Amino acid sequence: MEKRDYYEVLGIDRNADVAAIKRAYRQLAMQYHPDRNPGDTQAIERMKEINEAYAVLSDANKRRLYDTYGHAGLEGYTRDDLFRGVDFSSLFREFGLRDFFGFGDNIFDSFFGRRTTSRRGPRKGADLRYDLTVTLEEVAFGTEKTIELPRVEQCTACNGTGAEPDGMVKCEDCDGTGQIVREQRSGYSVFRQISVCGRCRGKGQIVKVRCKECEGKGIIEKTKEIVVDIPAGADSGYSVRVGGEGEQGADLPGDLYIVLNVERHPVFERHGDDIYLQQEIAFTTAALGGEVPVPGLNGDLKLDIPEGTQTGTALRIAGEGIPHLDGYGRGDEYIVVKVITPTNLNRRQKELLREFDKLRRKSADDHRL
Repeated sequence: MEKRDYYEVLGIDRNADVAAIKRAYRQLAMQYHPDRNPGDTQAIERMKEINEAYAVLSDANKRRLYDTYGHAGLEGYTRDDLFRGVDFSSLFREFGLRDFFGFGDNIFDSFFGRRTTSRRGPRKGADLRYDLTVTLEEVAFGTEKTIELPRVEQCTACNGTGAEPDGMVKCEDCDGTGQIVREQRSGYSVFRQISVCGRCRGKGQIVKVRCKECEGKGIIEKTKEIVVDIPAGADSGYSVRVGGEGEQGADLPGDLYIVLNVERHPVFERHGDDIYLQQEIAFTTAALGGEVPVPGLNGDLKLDIPEGTQTGTALRIAGEGIPHLDGYGRGDEYIVVKVITPTNLNRRQKELLREFDKLRRKSADDHRL
């Protein structure tokens, strides 16, 4: 696949300075980092592209070659050359994000599929994702939710063997070695084939009396309750990381990512940290002005209607929206007005409206004169 233009990848102008490049990278990293998109392979591929673009454009020499010759100017560079000198680990810490997949300085060994002869750090289990639906009110004020997470754990009664105490016996097929050895002689040569014993699957022992607790499976399915703090200001797609609640690895368990889905509200419509709603008002109130009650996230509010308000006018109540997730303050509440024309008027009401219409016409004629 042909590489995209690095400036296009970061969404910046070709004359962007170093600060603008870093700022663009920060915004994209916050959007596509695996911490924010657990299990999303497309986000991982997009992050690869963003990292490469930043590694080139943040380096003066590599950027000069790229500006002059395009991607052809970097053809002699290995992947190590492209990323040399870029301290992504400190960048991610600065942005409040983890190193990718917990590999610290060896981020690119895992992120770009490069094999190494040694591994740094413990081996973690797989991360898990849990989709959680919450209400607009819950993310507006923050809340605590308890989820039930089904999981498989090793049976404590048999320590994962699947057998009762003294319920294991030596496999007769492999004589307890777990291997089957077959020899074939040809003249003075001996060919030896060693394979895993199919009966005991390499364990050297077989279950004679099954564990009553797990019925010989060695594992037990359980449901664990996990308390999750939902921060005020979160939106759909926001993920809450719960460390150590993923699948068990060789050394450490992975993490659990709870991804939020904010359900549609019957009254309010969210746009960023602002909320919108439609409010019907009488045509007399629209014409003369007045005060009407309107719903808010924390109870009813009072809205001042200016004289001559028309249908479609958006009136603002400051600070009554959603809290800002990464800072202080809140968004605003916008009320879109809909003026209601009265129906089923009685005779007196119609007479008054006709009189009003005559006065309005006369005033308009006088104004033209």
